Amino acid sequence: MKNFIFISPAFPGNYENFCIALKANGVNVLGIGDTPYDSLSSRLRGALTEYYRVENMENYEDMFRAVAYLSFRHGKIDWLESNNEYWLMQDARLREDFHITTGLMPRDMNLIKYKSKMKEGYKKAGIPCARHHMVSDLKSARAFIRQVGYPVIVKPDSGVGASDTWRIRDEHDLKSFFCNVPSVPYIMEEFVPGEICSYDAIVNSRGNVLFETGNISPISIMDCVNEHESIHFYIVNQLAEDLKECGRACLKAFRVRSRFVHLEFFRLTEDHSYLGNKGRIVGLEVNMRPSGGPTPDMINFAYSTNCYQHYADMMVYDRLLHKSRSTPCFCAFVGRWREVPYVHSHQDIIQAFQEQLKTAEELPEVLAHGMGNFIYLAKLEDRESMEEFFRYTLEAESPKEETGSLQMAAPESVRSADENISE
Repeated sequence: MKNFIFISPAFPGNYENFCIALKANGVNVLGIGDTPYDSLSSRLRGALTEYYRVENMENYEDMFRAVAYLSFRHGKIDWLESNNEYWLMQDARLREDFHITTGLMPRDMNLIKYKSKMKEGYKKAGIPCARHHMVSDLKSARAFIRQVGYPVIVKPDSGVGASDTWRIRDEHDLKSFFCNVPSVPYIMEEFVPGEICSYDAIVNSRGNVLFETGNISPISIMDCVNEHESIHFYIVNQLAEDLKECGRACLKAFRVRSRFVHLEFFRLTEDHSYLGNKGRIVGLEVNMRPSGGPTPDMINFAYSTNCYQHYADMMVYDRLLHKSRSTPCFCAFVGRWREVPYVHSHQDIIQAFQEQLKTAEELPEVLAHGMGNFIYLAKLEDRESMEEFFRYTLEAESPKEETGSLQMAAPESVRSADENISE
């Protein structure tokens, strides 16, 4: 029986499904996390052979001690994963220190952890990406902006999702940013007029794709957090061929092996003098983990499948034993804010889409920050049904100073680098 240490199996909540699937495939699943054992779900406790709780997962000595204890108790560790971008480097350090050779090592991190380095991989794959500048001083930033124009995007070179990401629209915004320049390395990128799309894949030890899909995000996590925009995105029922080609080219360029990955792109919504013509695929960001939030569950709804089991099959057998069971559909996500005056209430949505809804719930505040106070997942057979779902759930009342007509609380269609809702 293989020993698999799963880091933070209880958070996010849906990650317990990876452990359950691994257990079903005969793996000895060992957990390390900061959640008290009694707070783990009964399903997760049933999947874990042993669980080691640490007080602080940021403390490497505590994590090292936990792995050492589990190794002493159960023998050689075959895999160690969190499937979480936040712990990517720590996972790599632990693998190196315990001679676990089945995953990424610290020497692999530069290309996949730093946004400036990711561009090298996209270039190798033959995919264009936004011009960038490593933030240093106001003078050099101005020189870069003279080259690419406003707006520009500033974000941590190494960061999770769209945290601390900002759009700089003019000289005033630029000066304000440099009044409080962050201490961590920041990257500045030109604005990309495009729709965000992803390529999500499970890849075996030989680099072969076992399962692939993607999502499209007309709205960004950055605008959701910074401007309180309502959110919507969806899992496609079929990958566009050019996106599939670009995704597979990136898998080769980044030498992806034995992973569930989430690769992000723009599809240009207008011609761009540097990046190319409208419709072209442009590289955005590489994530060596599954897409975040409810996206794995949405994939399951759309494809009538179990991507957690696909992951476990890849890990244990290097191939899929479980296949999708029907023709793929769309799966749509909507996140709404409590303070926005939507035309249709929570109960209206439940009644109108009761046959299509998979989830309709209020989130706790700790999760609402990047997703909305109320979230809705719906499985929809065709694009027309999906567009009606978005229209109905996002329709908002017009401001009082305007006429009594209704308007959709929809964002502008063009977004900037590193703006992906499924982070």
